[in-house]
Amino acid sequence: MWNLLSQTKAKKRRFKVVLMATLLTAMLIFPAVAQDAALEESLSLAQPVAESAENAITTPSDGLYFADILVRGQTVFQIGSLNNLSASQRAAIINRRIASLLDRTDGQVAVTAEPLYDQELITVQANGRILMTVTEQDAQDSGLSLQGLAEDWATRLEKSFDKPPIAIDVVQRLNSTVRQLGKDAVGSIPALIGVLVVILFTWIVAKIVRYSGFRWAQRTEGDRSTEILVGRLCYGGVWVAGAVIALGVWGIDFATMLGALGLTSVAIGFSLKDVLSNYISGVILLSARPFHIGDQVVINGFEGTITQVQLRSTTLKTYDGRMVYIPNQEVFQASITNNTASQHLRSSVFVGIDYDADIVEAREVIVQAVSTHNRVQSTPIPEVLVHELAASTVNLEIRFWVDSRRAGFLETTSIVAQSVKEALQENNIEMPTEIYTLLLKDVPEVLKDNNGKLALNSENSSQTGTLSEA
Repeated sequence: MWNLLSQTKAKKRRFKVVLMATLLTAMLIFPAVAQDAALEESLSLAQPVAESAENAITTPSDGLYFADILVRGQTVFQIGSLNNLSASQRAAIINRRIASLLDRTDGQVAVTAEPLYDQELITVQANGRILMTVTEQDAQDSGLSLQGLAEDWATRLEKSFDKPPIAIDVVQRLNSTVRQLGKDAVGSIPALIGVLVVILFTWIVAKIVRYSGFRWAQRTEGDRSTEILVGRLCYGGVWVAGAVIALGVWGIDFATMLGALGLTSVAIGFSLKDVLSNYISGVILLSARPFHIGDQVVINGFEGTITQVQLRSTTLKTYDGRMVYIPNQEVFQASITNNTASQHLRSSVFVGIDYDADIVEAREVIVQAVSTHNRVQSTPIPEVLVHELAASTVNLEIRFWVDSRRAGFLETTSIVAQSVKEALQENNIEMPTEIYTLLLKDVPEVLKDNNGKLALNSENSSQTGTLSEA
């Protein structure tokens, strides 16, 4: 009874192992399903003679002369190319048949080698199904006789079809995986060394090109932001070229990669629309140069000094010390007022003199007072214009040119206004305030009789008011 239970448990474990192995094998063999149907027909059951030894072997198009025959992910033996089939194509067809057989078979698999009549061919069959055809060319490649090679392959396949214990299966799979990784690593060493050499060479060239571009921009442009832009563009351009070369050395077709990226370019374009727009706007701003670092500008209602121009945003420091980061797209689309594009700006001061004052004398006094300041530009000369004939004053506008920087502009304007006021006072030129005339109509008779005086009586106090009649 105990032996019967043990055998039942052992069968269940073997069934689970077989199921897991079948699934893993199917996963390994699945990519081969996409092979062309014409290849399957060339080695179909109805036409086993397609691998006739009379056909001469040709160099495979993919450069593989031998490929692995796999059972449950383990290499059993290798086969060569045949006629118009490369070794990898031929192995893919056989591996699909083996995977299909394992998927449909739960018990033992009997593998036999059966010769074909009137042909120098032997078929390897599993449970009566043809898996592959052994040709004289295969025998020559292996250095064995046709019959000996067919029996050897049949024996190996039959042993590999047996379900090994789970421990042995795991060890075999790990061993196969490690060996494959080792082969891939060894095969990738030349490509890896080549990529590292290209990266190192690109880094050196990019440094040299960036420095050369930066020095050229310093000699020709004279603008810090443009110099930085030229250096970055040179540096990035060299790295793009180096990346393309490195991908080619690694074995990646750059044109194929671009085609794959093109499938998602629309989605990426929509998601990164604002980011790309800011970067492109930044390049245009650095190229067109509507302002430079240190200029005092007005952008979208923000007024201050440009402190930094990057590819994504422009940094502006307001006059009260706040930092404003404006996206380049908004800067590019906004109306920009550059207060320091010119070295000097015109400022104005308004003053009102009495109607009885001599306007010519007042103008001479004002011009003399303004011209004495060294911060006021002598060219163009200051000018005094009659701006308005107001109700009680003649308003004069005094125009003069000062430093365009805000601090100098405000300070000089203040000093000029003070000097004008003091000069007019020294020369006894009146600067009257606004005079208002009050007219009273329908004045009561009691006010007229009392000469404009009105007595207000109450129980505890009396008040007297006076109004003047105009």
